[in-house]
Amino acid sequence: MAAIYQFARTADDLADEGEATLDQRSAELRAYRCDLQAVAEGRKPSSQWASDVFLPLAEVLQQFRLPLPLLHDLLNAFEQDLYKSAYIDREDLLGYCRLSANPVGRLLLHLYGVSDAAALKCSDAICSSLQLINFWQDFSRDGPQGRVYAPQTDLDRHGLNRDDLLACHDSPAARAMTRELCDWARQLMLEGEPLVHQIKGRAGWELRLVVQGGLRILEKIKAMHYTSLTHRPALTAMDVPTMLWRALRMRAPTNPEEVS
Repeated sequence: MAAIYQFARTADDLADEGEATLDQRSAELRAYRCDLQAVAEGRKPSSQWASDVFLPLAEVLQQFRLPLPLLHDLLNAFEQDLYKSAYIDREDLLGYCRLSANPVGRLLLHLYGVSDAAALKCSDAICSSLQLINFWQDFSRDGPQGRVYAPQTDLDRHGLNRDDLLACHDSPAARAMTRELCDWARQLMLEGEPLVHQIKGRAGWELRLVVQGGLRILEKIKAMHYTSLTHRPALTAMDVPTMLWRALRMRAPTNPEEVS
């Protein structure tokens, strides 16, 4: 897991940290992809990220036979961030989540030896929900960076436009839209929640806390009356007891239709 995290974290930083130009970021991500392909084929990577990323990753790739396309999907998401800053509708945004978030869950399930279709579907729902929650949490950060993750169809339905979000302009309409988006993310999380009962041991308990952390952020956005365009909610140490208690109380569904 540490090797996968370091791979994703470094690529994410290449895409949006520092003062590099767009062309420089794109070139670095291409070089990064070449190094990924090199270690996947048993060749030596370049020296730039070898010790921190690709030598540890090469061992994991060989030992656990990680699905290489999932790692390429993550790089596709980071490259997409360079050139795409708006989304037409919710399905378009979920398409981004399929690249940026869902591969992480699927890689972890692969490490746990879980591969059934129902588990993968739940994992995708949780990961997409977490990505969406992060978007609604980060409205006040993404706007100044020129990024709008609220789908255009949702903006249109509430009489808003891209400039409103870029300027982080709070309004009753913006709050109403944020409420709907949070409800969407919550529903996705609840759809994926049964997975916590399939993953055993420490990993299962960690997943419970991940789910509860996402739901807690949604609660905080609600408590601030959906003003996340101007205020960023965050988890603190004070939230931990609540999350632990709720994680302990999560129960397995009694029938296939029950999700919470």
